[in-house]
Amino acid sequence: MHARAGTTVRCSLVKLWTLHRDGALAGPDDVVAPHERLSWGRTVGLGMQHVVAMFGATFVFPLLMGLSPQLAILMSGLATLLFLLLTAGRVPSYLGSSASFVGVTGAIAAQGGSASDKTGALFFIGVALLVVGTVIHYLGADFMHRLMPPAITGAVIMLIGFNLAPVVAKVYWPQDEWVALATMLFVIIVSVASRGFLSRISIFAAVVFGYLLSWLLDVATGPITAADAAGEITTHLRVDWSSVAAAPWLGFPAATTAQVPGWHLPTFNLGYTLIVLPIVVALVAENIGHVKAVGEMTGADLDPMMGRAVSADGLATVLATSIGGAPTTTYAENIGVMAATRVYSTAAYVVAAFTAIAFGFSPKFGAIVSAVPGGVLGGITVVLYGMIGLLGAKIWVEHDVVFGNSATLVPLAAGIVMGVGDVSFQFTEHFALSGIALGTLTVIIGYHLAHAVARSARRRAGVDVDLSGTDLLEAEAAARESGWQERARLRDSDR
Repeated sequence: MHARAGTTVRCSLVKLWTLHRDGALAGPDDVVAPHERLSWGRTVGLGMQHVVAMFGATFVFPLLMGLSPQLAILMSGLATLLFLLLTAGRVPSYLGSSASFVGVTGAIAAQGGSASDKTGALFFIGVALLVVGTVIHYLGADFMHRLMPPAITGAVIMLIGFNLAPVVAKVYWPQDEWVALATMLFVIIVSVASRGFLSRISIFAAVVFGYLLSWLLDVATGPITAADAAGEITTHLRVDWSSVAAAPWLGFPAATTAQVPGWHLPTFNLGYTLIVLPIVVALVAENIGHVKAVGEMTGADLDPMMGRAVSADGLATVLATSIGGAPTTTYAENIGVMAATRVYSTAAYVVAAFTAIAFGFSPKFGAIVSAVPGGVLGGITVVLYGMIGLLGAKIWVEHDVVFGNSATLVPLAAGIVMGVGDVSFQFTEHFALSGIALGTLTVIIGYHLAHAVARSARRRAGVDVDLSGTDLLEAEAAARESGWQERARLRDSDR
C-alpha cells in the first residue's frame, strides 16, 4: 500500500512504529501516519482521548440492550486489538457497541427472550459479517455497493431506528418523565450550544447529568412512585447503589443473575436469529463507510482492506458474544478525534484498547453503570433512536436518492412501514417474520425486483438505460423523450 507521497507504508503490530520526527508535532498541519507514533507520553494522552470519545456509546448501548456494560468495555478493548492485528495496522479504528443492535435486542426482549437469547442471536451477526467480509475480499467492494445501494441502506437504517420508538414510550420514559425530559433537553442544548469535544460526548455528559439530577431529587423529594424497569408501579429511589457497594474494585465481570447482566454462554434460537440478521446491512455499511473515511483522511487507497475490515469486525463480534458481551462495530466518534488531531497512529488505538481492558476488570465500575436510572435512559433513547432513523434519511440526501420513480419509492415505503409498525407475517405455525426482519427483506427484495421489472419495461420500449444508480428521474425523462420521438416519427411518416 502506498501513500500519496509515494512512501511505502509498512505497518504491523508485530513491529515497532516509526517515531514521527522527534516524537512531537511540527505544527498544526503536521500529519502522523498510521505506521508512525509520537513520543509515548503523547501517544498515551491521545489513546486516553480515544477512550473518552468511545466511552459514552460503548457503555450506554449495552445498558440499553440489557447486557453488561463492564463486559462490553472489556471486550471492546480486545476487539480493537484483534481488528488492528487482522488489518495489519493499516486501518486505525476503535471497535465498540453499536446503536444498530439496540432495536433488535429490544424486539427479542419483547418476545420474552433472555440475555443469552440476545447474545446467541447476535453471535450469528458476527458469523454473517465474517462471511460477507470474505465475499467482499474476493469479489471486491463494488459487489456490496450493487447489492445495497444508498436507497436500500438508508431505508434499512431508518426502519431500525423508528422501530425503537415503542421501547422509549413503554419502557424507559414512564419510569421518570421529568428526569427523562430534563435529560433529553440537556442532550439537545449541549449538542447545539457547546463547541469542540463536549458536543461529541453529549450523550455521555447527559448520563452524568441525569444521574446527578436523579440523586439530588432522591435527596430533596424522596422516593418516586412510578413504573420500574419491569413495568410494575412501585415506590422506590431513582438511584439504587446497593449493588455498587457490594461490588469489588477489581475482578472479572460477574456471571449473569436475575437482577444484573454479566458474562454467560449464548443460547441459540432460529426465530431470534432471523430478527437480528437484517442489521448486517447496516453494519456492513458502517464498516465500509469507516474504511472510506479513513482512506480519505490518510490519503491511502484502503478499498482492498474493506473485506478484511468487515471480517475482523465479524470475528470480534463472535468473540464478544460467545461469552455474553455486546457485539462490536467501527466507531465514527474516533474518526472525529483523528480528524481533529490529524494523528492517525495505530499506537494510540493500542493504548486505548489496553485502557478499556483495564476498566473492564473493575466490577464496581460495571455496577455504577448498571445503576443508571430508567428516566435517564428515557431521555437519552428518545434522542438516540430518532437519530438512528434520521441517519437513514441523511444517507438518502448525501447520495442524491430520488423518489420520483415508483421502482424506488414503492418497495422502500412498504418496507419502512412494515419495520416501523412491527408488521408480522406468519409463514407457518411455528415460523413468522415481523418488524425489522420483515421490513428489511421487503426493502431489499422489493427494490431489486422493482428495478429489474423497470429495466425490462424500458428495454421493451427501446430505451437502453442503466437504472443501477439512484437517480431514476433522468431515466424516466429519457424514456418519455424516446416515446415522444417515436410518436413524432410516426406522424411524419403518415404525412
